[in-house]
Amino acid sequence: MKKSALKFTTFLMVFFFSLNAFAQTTAGTLTFTYNQPQPTSPSLNQGVKNVYAVWIQNNAGTFIKTKCRYTSTSTDDHLPTWASKCGCTSTSVATGSACNITDALTGATRTTSTSPTAFGAKSITWDGKNVVGTTNGTTVVDGVYKVWVESSWNDGSNNIHNEINSFAFTKSDVATHATFTGDTYLNTIVLDWVPAPLGVEDIKNSEPAVVIYPVPSSGIFNIDLKNDVNDIKVFNLLGQIIYNEKVSNGTAETTKQIDLSAFSNGSYVISLTNDFGTSNYEVVLQK
Repeated sequence: MKKSALKFTTFLMVFFFSLNAFAQTTAGTLTFTYNQPQPTSPSLNQGVKNVYAVWIQNNAGTFIKTKCRYTSTSTDDHLPTWASKCGCTSTSVATGSACNITDALTGATRTTSTSPTAFGAKSITWDGKNVVGTTNGTTVVDGVYKVWVESSWNDGSNNIHNEINSFAFTKSDVATHATFTGDTYLNTIVLDWVPAPLGVEDIKNSEPAVVIYPVPSSGIFNIDLKNDVNDIKVFNLLGQIIYNEKVSNGTAETTKQIDLSAFSNGSYVISLTNDFGTSNYEVVLQK
């Protein structure tokens, strides 16, 4: 590989790593509720019993966090999808050994006398964080995530599940409410993501807080400033500054416009700086 090509590749790797480091990470709470009717098929085993797990993945399929896992030693092979995602082996599912179940509701197989019961209304919450080892992790970057539900009530062959389904939502600084029909064994699904509000002082004494729209744009990008900004720069994917503006003090709660219509279609980075730091946002120009 030529030296110039190697330098260019290295620069892009560093540039995209830096961009990811500044990705927006909104704190908040997800509430996920659903109903699981008592099934009649496949046939129930040993009365009314159910093992199930609920967990979070990102849109790329990467495991984020388990929110609940109910199973017993005799049914530790009935949650194969969850086990493979969270890093469990089939023999460790029941005990929790080597499983990522920090901050999760756990217990044995659910029945009519347990809390929660085997079937009926279910509810879980997620604080927007991942899991790291035996401790609660950090808030994950904003984007599309999925809540997965895996359930088994029929004691059949090994590695069996009777229900596996997922429901997508967008984690961002905007509240999301979504409902899903589901299917015979999982229905009345409601999903609410509520971003945590920032206090006035939190916003004022922080790195630039903005909302940029529309994305993609045919040329004009609106920037709603929530606190002071001293400098606005726009970078192309070569790391070159194509726009640079010094901003006067007292710009909070105003909207500025940037016209990029003279440039080629593609991705750009809008970088905003104030006395507390820098915030970077990727935008797409599509004429």
